[in-house]
Amino acid sequence: MNPDESTAPALPPITRLTIACPDQPGIVAATSQFLTRAGANIVHSDQHTTDPRGGTFFMRMEFDLALDAGQRAELETAFASEVGEPLGMRWRMWDARRPKRVAILVSREDHCLLDLLWRWRRRELEIDVRLVASNHPDLREDAESFGLPYAHIPVERNRKQQAERALLDLLLPERVDLVILARYMQILSGEFLRELGAPAINIHHSFLPAFAGAAPYGQAKERGVKLIGATAHYVTEGLDEGPIIEQDTVRVSHREDVPALMRLGADIERTVLARAVRWHCEDRVLQAGETTVVF
Repeated sequence: MNPDESTAPALPPITRLTIACPDQPGIVAATSQFLTRAGANIVHSDQHTTDPRGGTFFMRMEFDLALDAGQRAELETAFASEVGEPLGMRWRMWDARRPKRVAILVSREDHCLLDLLWRWRRRELEIDVRLVASNHPDLREDAESFGLPYAHIPVERNRKQQAERALLDLLLPERVDLVILARYMQILSGEFLRELGAPAINIHHSFLPAFAGAAPYGQAKERGVKLIGATAHYVTEGLDEGPIIEQDTVRVSHREDVPALMRLGADIERTVLARAVRWHCEDRVLQAGETTVVF
């Protein structure tokens, strides 16, 4: 679902190409020559290597080329055989006119959810929000005020597997490209993530591994922290161990009480999550093992 696009200007036929492969001479030349032969105009390009001798090469390109579905399929087939396979690439092409289909998972805290939906309504994020799901009923009215379906899937003790099955039954038919954990206070199992088959982004405070548990800000106040931060990362089976996309901090002092620390934490969580979602959906984030390259 998207905000009303009746007044939105027509978008140019930009395709994004992302590449990761063993670094070697000729990668940029082979890619650009292929696109030139196809009639494409390269309008933007970023690249990075972890080591010019034996490292991994990453590239993100944007090119202007009008294609229908059949022509795009032909272009991708040709690129795979002529460039991708010979150079050992992991690559993807994405039509920038098509926003990523996303689902947002929440619990009771609303700050990240409402910030994402506000940015979506203002067309600041390239997302097509399909649904909001939660293990609590609290935020139904907020989601539905944006015209979105809201699914309440309780996670009862000893019935987590059934809850994850019910959540997958909602997500899989929507063919989501991304799941956003906007303060969803549940751990997703490896089985869930494998069957989902789409990346998920999580947000949490950056006190970890210190101050774990239900009251991190109270613990932080007791220890006199001077920085409040937030981390957005991809979700993996390892709890809060996925590749980091974005982090940020704000300085605090002895003057802030626990409610003030929590307010500052909520502010930075929502902005860090929004950045991570925007960069992912603009195909700016390439995973490199346990880390990321962000163009």
